[in-house]
Amino acid sequence: MSYPDTLLLIDGEWVPAASGKTLGVVNPATGEEIGRCAHASTEDLDRALAAVDRTFPEWKRTAAFERSKIMRRAANLLRDRVDTVAQIMTAEQGKPLAEAKVEILGACDTIDWFAEEARRAYGQVIPARKPGVTQLTIKEAVGPVAAFTPWNFPINQVVRKVSAALATGCTIIVKAPEETPASPAELIRAFVDAGVPAGVLNLVYGDPAEISGYLIPHPVIKKVSFTGSTPVGKMLMGLAGQHMKRATMELGGHAPVLIFDDADVEAAIQGMLGAKQRNAGQVCVSPTRFLVQDGVADAFTDGFAEAYAALKVGDGMAEGTQMGPLANDRRIPAITAMIDDAVAKGAKVKTGGHRIGNAGNFFEPTVITDVPTDTLMMNDEPFGPLAIVNRYKTEDEIFAEANRLPFGLASYAWTSSSRRAQRLQDEVRAGMLTINHLGLSMPEVPFGGIGDSGMGTEGGSEAIESYLETRFVTRLS
Repeated sequence: MSYPDTLLLIDGEWVPAASGKTLGVVNPATGEEIGRCAHASTEDLDRALAAVDRTFPEWKRTAAFERSKIMRRAANLLRDRVDTVAQIMTAEQGKPLAEAKVEILGACDTIDWFAEEARRAYGQVIPARKPGVTQLTIKEAVGPVAAFTPWNFPINQVVRKVSAALATGCTIIVKAPEETPASPAELIRAFVDAGVPAGVLNLVYGDPAEISGYLIPHPVIKKVSFTGSTPVGKMLMGLAGQHMKRATMELGGHAPVLIFDDADVEAAIQGMLGAKQRNAGQVCVSPTRFLVQDGVADAFTDGFAEAYAALKVGDGMAEGTQMGPLANDRRIPAITAMIDDAVAKGAKVKTGGHRIGNAGNFFEPTVITDVPTDTLMMNDEPFGPLAIVNRYKTEDEIFAEANRLPFGLASYAWTSSSRRAQRLQDEVRAGMLTINHLGLSMPEVPFGGIGDSGMGTEGGSEAIESYLETRFVTRLS
């Protein structure tokens, strides 16, 4: 495979940065540079802003039925290109080729979902208090959007924002990740090739702080969507608030897994193994704090650690690889520091705990037990192949720990008790809770957090609401 250098898409043209500046792209499995990515300046951003401003009125007036047809064509084009795009994603991000294909095909389903939602942005007819009066609410696109996406899911994070914007009649500028630029560019290319008009959809890369600091306050931008860390999200939310911009924030988590004495232990092991190995744990909804009741603690801990340690870690392009490298070299010292801190405070390494080799960003699947609550890993999202397994005597203790942190993105639970399932539903503070199976992240269900994990949803029927504004019209005939 030949890895492509990545250009900007501005006003319908794939172009280098006006300054000529580029950034290197590194293969995380080898540590070697494999390509370059265009680095946008304010001159490039001004061109993109002019494009979304100019094209918004016409795209907004384009019939939802027509927008839907274009989006469906884009989904089909991306399906046709899945093998090529998956290789690009694995080369720049590291995840196994099979995972890359799943991500891309899932993105196609997301496009299809939003293509249908575009046709269902219904208003209302409100019964009036006297004859001859008509009262209507009208839903219409809020305006040009600025979207910011991270490197862990180069296509999945972009596709939700682009699909919601295009479906509702918004124009959009996407600031995609510089570390994994080529695969999101291929997603955008599918939309362009499907017939999205020039200027409606724009793609830039560059310095994240510079681009967000320029786009968010700009009067052309009416809506902001960000996926990333909680500290950065809070800063951008504050910036958006200063300028009265709508904002959707999908931020970090620290997902608890509540496993009770009556759980099906084998099902819990297999279910959580698949969720934890995904993308080497670099997932905002990755199960992290395993809160296990005494009666099944030994069986779960031993079984999970054995299965996790047995995963084949290697280059995502290699046949049989089950877990690839970490996406960048920053993650290795960050995870190592968390492990060292926990061990110094009394935690025990059940399996793993070390970098693998000296080439690439490989790290052992790691299970840590008996971890005190004042450790770094119990309070900050590890974002890597690190599972914390702690045991508790009572379900009250488990619920208390599950809700201790200010984060509330994803949560998991395993129990055969309908009473406990009801209590989980009532008391776990998370935007998403899945009990006895893995039921998150599908296009038709909500995806978002509460508390420090964000605001708004990027899935399900509610996802298009933040891209629409409601106007009320009443008339006397």
